[in-house]
Amino acid sequence: MKKQNIGLVFGGKSPEHEVSIISARNIFNAINKDKFEVQLIGIAQNGNWYLETEANLLDKNCVIGKSNIQLAVVFGESQQKIMRLDTGNFIDVLDVIFPITHGPNGEDGTLQGIFTQLDIPFVGPSVLGSAVSMDKDFTKRILRDAGIGHAKGITVYQHDKDKLSYAEFEKELGKIMFVKPCNMGSSIGVSKVTDEQSFRHAINEAFKFDTKLLVEQAVIGRELECAVLGNETIDVSIFGEVIMDEGIYDFENKYINDNAKIVIPAEHISPTLLQKLQATAKNAYRALGLEGLSRIDVFLTTNEEVIVNEPNTLPGFTSISMYPKLWENSGLSYPDLIERLIQLAIARYNRDKQLSRKRIDK
Repeated sequence: MKKQNIGLVFGGKSPEHEVSIISARNIFNAINKDKFEVQLIGIAQNGNWYLETEANLLDKNCVIGKSNIQLAVVFGESQQKIMRLDTGNFIDVLDVIFPITHGPNGEDGTLQGIFTQLDIPFVGPSVLGSAVSMDKDFTKRILRDAGIGHAKGITVYQHDKDKLSYAEFEKELGKIMFVKPCNMGSSIGVSKVTDEQSFRHAINEAFKFDTKLLVEQAVIGRELECAVLGNETIDVSIFGEVIMDEGIYDFENKYINDNAKIVIPAEHISPTLLQKLQATAKNAYRALGLEGLSRIDVFLTTNEEVIVNEPNTLPGFTSISMYPKLWENSGLSYPDLIERLIQLAIARYNRDKQLSRKRIDK
């Protein structure tokens, strides 16, 4: 059987650039090489695309662009889409693209729009699902409209920065709040605030990453995460729990420090409660227009209210990442998960190709 040609796209113009490289390395190592041929496409932090080598990706000090084989995207061609600038030749036709680019310019619909215009199937949510789910403000609006539990929050903009004060938000949200950039992942730029000083620091820090912030009410509860998989038919994994020794589950505590304890499966979850948690995750996935995959993070309060924290449309695939671990503990191996994601990308592409893109004469 002929191997399918997979374009593994990683890196990107994002503070999560290095995490993306590690995710790509894990996917490359796990993918079934008997079924899939993998073309490595790295996006440098300046936005240049490069044809990457296996040796560079597997190097723990990988820097995208070492090969110096820069790529260009060519729209409108029927088959060949991506050109080598050094020779003018096209790389092999890609059957599917597997983007594992985290954060802005990677999972916010921008790359997904390029793949759509190139007419190539791609893993993960569509342009719309990616865009609205990356934006914490719009995510909250959709969850609220769908009647799904969420934390109360207020959206603020950079041009109003000097007008913002802790006291103003304390009246609405309580003493403890979180300040978050609306379009950022891996908890980058997220701060906990309890007074004017910490609020001012948090605002300044978050505005480094976005022009729109979410000031959100603190939710007291267990921090749970699940993996979701599917297009029309949706599967939800077991739940894992994040337990912090100290601090919050931010970028440093996820990838650098050792303050976070991950428990899979989450303990003391009855079958009835698990069903409720999975139903909430599935409802959020549908409401946000997600397909392919996402990780849904929730809080479980002491009275068993389920509060959706946020979706993650292209979750990490590093050795410590929850998404593949949750599926492994649910009975789906890493290589089988990758194959299933590729199948879902092709199925959605074939479904959407049936839609008419021309005006139909009556």
